[in-house]
Amino acid sequence: MSEILNTKEIEQFVHRGFVCIDNAFSKEIADKVLDILWNDIPFDRNKPSTWVEPVIRLGMYTQQPFLESLNSEKMHSIFDQLIGNDRWVPCRNVGTFPVRFPSVKQPNDTGKHVDVSFPGNDPNNYFEWRANVKSKGRALLMLVLYSDVSENDAPTVIYEGSHIDVARLLSKEGDEGLSFMELADRLDELPKRQEVYATGKAGTVYLCHPFLVHSAQSHRGSVPKFMAQPPLLLKGELSIFVSDKGYSPVERAIRLGLNEL
Repeated sequence: MSEILNTKEIEQFVHRGFVCIDNAFSKEIADKVLDILWNDIPFDRNKPSTWVEPVIRLGMYTQQPFLESLNSEKMHSIFDQLIGNDRWVPCRNVGTFPVRFPSVKQPNDTGKHVDVSFPGNDPNNYFEWRANVKSKGRALLMLVLYSDVSENDAPTVIYEGSHIDVARLLSKEGDEGLSFMELADRLDELPKRQEVYATGKAGTVYLCHPFLVHSAQSHRGSVPKFMAQPPLLLKGELSIFVSDKGYSPVERAIRLGLNEL
């Protein structure tokens, strides 16, 4: 496959923690996804007066439009560039959907966090899931926009460069790493980072380093926001300490936090 990302984009991913892919999939695919999702939402699509909650969470989806959005030749080529050939697992679903609605109510899920990647003592309790310095199980965090998202439409807040701080934090915690809550409780200790809003047209995908700190926010616009946030799973382990094959951009970013570069 041909390479999609140029050197500048690769370096942005390493140092800033994300790269934005415009037109990752078509509006036609996005519209098909929305039609499926609205069938599972307990509000009337055409009556904003029925949108009485700030966020509705929907489960995993495996229908064809969802899979097509992240499994194009273009996206697979980019995954190869960021993680390495044959080192990641093609998406079999697109994770959960926090569908955000314009509302005077404050959502209860707006805290800074890092997505975790392997189970703790209770696999059914996500707050006990963990992350370690090798990013066990997870190659990327993806923010996948299925609706147009402006600055008023509750865009995800990305803390630019925070993945390097988190790598440094996790480097002291061994293979067990930290749980979701343990990590969240320590994020305010980290250096203050510039905030970037994950805006864009439907079909935009933000490919983020798995350690990137991010948060949700209230919806101040008029149209519901549809975004999935699936992981890209790893086949094996990242090589962050010793490698005779060089380091992928995901690995290079972690090594920045370890002061190995």
